Amino acid sequence: MAVEDTQPLISHLIELRKRLLNAIICILVVFLALVYFANDIYQLVASPLIKQMPMGASMIATDVASPFFTPIKLTMIVSVFLSAPFILYQVWAFVAPALYKHERRLMMPLLFSSSALFYLGVAFAYFVVFPLAFAFFAKTAPVGVQIATDINNYLDFVMALFMAFGVSFEVPIAIVLLCWSGVTTPEDLKKKRPYVLVGAFVVGMLLTPPDVFSQTLLAIPMYLLFEIGVFFARFYVGARRRSDVDSESDTDPDQPA
Repeated sequence: MAVEDTQPLISHLIELRKRLLNAIICILVVFLALVYFANDIYQLVASPLIKQMPMGASMIATDVASPFFTPIKLTMIVSVFLSAPFILYQVWAFVAPALYKHERRLMMPLLFSSSALFYLGVAFAYFVVFPLAFAFFAKTAPVGVQIATDINNYLDFVMALFMAFGVSFEVPIAIVLLCWSGVTTPEDLKKKRPYVLVGAFVVGMLLTPPDVFSQTLLAIPMYLLFEIGVFFARFYVGARRRSDVDSESDTDPDQPA
């Protein structure tokens, strides 16, 4: 391989290393700023369950080191969570030079909206789903069974739900990308609305406690997000068609102007 051919690869690797280091430094800075409040952060995350526990019940730690390491683990996860916009910016800064102008104009709103929707899904899980789910679990406990949840198991449970709801709220972004890439069209998705509605309730049944109210709380927002995605996909499909017409006049980013 010629030396000239290796130069672009080396420059890309150097740029990638720079972006990764920036993301890691951001996470570490946020972690160091929050680690002093690790126990308070865990108490905040655990409050939806604690409020629903019977009088005199409390959470427990079955491992000797859990009272120390579990809040630290949560703080690290929160640091990544809060650093997500900066991490996405680093990803964007790395790939943006390889995109055409019209592609950059289309992708920027998707990056910002994907972060906002993920945060919205997490907030929905914390403020709406958790109180209902934990109240249901507390009321259905068998007689003679005392609720004493391990702090590490609780953290794994809520993190799984946070991720599930955060990803579920990315439905509009997925629809826009599918339509923009040509996999499907808004018209085809409109014809499949009945199947999407049934699928939303199936997902709600799998991710929430087995009661109709909780399932509906997830299914209805997911279906509304589907409609929002179909609505905005029309603009992206139109922009893609216009960009295809103008793409012949664009200069290849890898070729000299």
